[in-house]
Amino acid sequence: MNYIPINEKEKKEMLESVGIKDASELFSVIPKEARISKLNLPEGMSELKLTKELERLAGRNVSSKECTTFLGAGIYEHFIPAVVGEITSRSEFSTAYTPYQPEASQGTLQSIFEYQSMITELTGLDVSNASLYDGASAVAEAALLCARSTDRKKIIVSKAVHPEYRRVLATYLEASDIKICEIETVNGATSIVSAKNMCDSETAGIIIQSPNFFGVIEDMKEFGELARASGALFTAVVNPLSLGILRTPGEYGADIAVGEGQVFGSPAGLGGFTFGFLAVKKEFAWKIPGRIVGQTIDNKGARGYVLTLQSREQHIRREKATSNICTNSALNALGACVYLSGWGPDGIKKLGEINISKSRYAYEHIIKIKGFAPSFPIKPFFNEFVIKTYKDIETIGNRLLANKIIGPLALGKFYKDMPGTLLFCVTETKTKQDIDFLVKTLSEV
Repeated sequence: MNYIPINEKEKKEMLESVGIKDASELFSVIPKEARISKLNLPEGMSELKLTKELERLAGRNVSSKECTTFLGAGIYEHFIPAVVGEITSRSEFSTAYTPYQPEASQGTLQSIFEYQSMITELTGLDVSNASLYDGASAVAEAALLCARSTDRKKIIVSKAVHPEYRRVLATYLEASDIKICEIETVNGATSIVSAKNMCDSETAGIIIQSPNFFGVIEDMKEFGELARASGALFTAVVNPLSLGILRTPGEYGADIAVGEGQVFGSPAGLGGFTFGFLAVKKEFAWKIPGRIVGQTIDNKGARGYVLTLQSREQHIRREKATSNICTNSALNALGACVYLSGWGPDGIKKLGEINISKSRYAYEHIIKIKGFAPSFPIKPFFNEFVIKTYKDIETIGNRLLANKIIGPLALGKFYKDMPGTLLFCVTETKTKQDIDFLVKTLSEV
């Protein structure tokens, strides 16, 4: 956006038009003790000098272009085919916003409809919305959906669900009367015993992630059975790439499937921006947040697309809406649509197999290094795995970075009872040479 300056005459006209003498009057509602008297900013710079300064600051960062990354934990480095950027950079998509006028928005509406169709096929459920902001907001919206649908006030969620997802969930529900209870984990997997002890007639929903934050593939069927037996709804938090080879949420009885869609065509830079997905059984279509695009025919019998079931949305129903979300991450969802179209079902399955085999190769070689061992008994995992070590975590990180390797994640940051544990991630972007060099560097620490 161009910089547009205003002069003193224009400022005066603007102030007069709103009936005040000074701009500070605009902030009179803010208590004086809460205001900052002066910002500690440097002197102004010329455009040339400012550009050089920003380049210098940017140069302090490291990226996966210059380093090999084994860091995952919710945001992953995957190969993005050029066709994704070719489509998402087209101006009619990159500049479009809300397709309220179907007669002028058929291309955007069709792309969203195709995205929804692919998400329902991946998850094995009936209805998908047009996307949400990210995986965390999708989890929180699923919890609210559970409460709305059951008229109950208790959500139980596994401690193996992404810690940041659980923090967002707590923020969403903080001002409500909905109670959150966290299920314990045993050896990296969610305890069904702990879940049964918590689940009762007040439970609105059970939220389990698989593969979970530790990469472990959970036994989702037993949690679905527990939810049905207690009259609660079962939400599956999933890595959508894993659904190319694992059973779908629809197959193991989930009512709701949510997750982070970044793995489908969105870069990992700075942890975002991304999109969240949400799919449900047909009976919950009226209760889900956000928008849905439907396929119809016009008065000439030609196929067309429209926003449908909009009475759920904030801009229609205001405080009676099912959610305060009435938008979506359409450009990223379009990227996912292109990504999935390019790979196809067989390609997604092959990608999943490669991710499992490469992460397994890394795991088996790392646990042979002196000072490194499995954190829990071996369980099936996808992409990620946890290793424990008696060596100094900070020293390991510094040695790896000195050798242009980013990651793994020190789990002690999120789990105080897991000091000395590291979460490694290996995707299809890593070669055998990359993994062997990681193992060699770790063995030298």
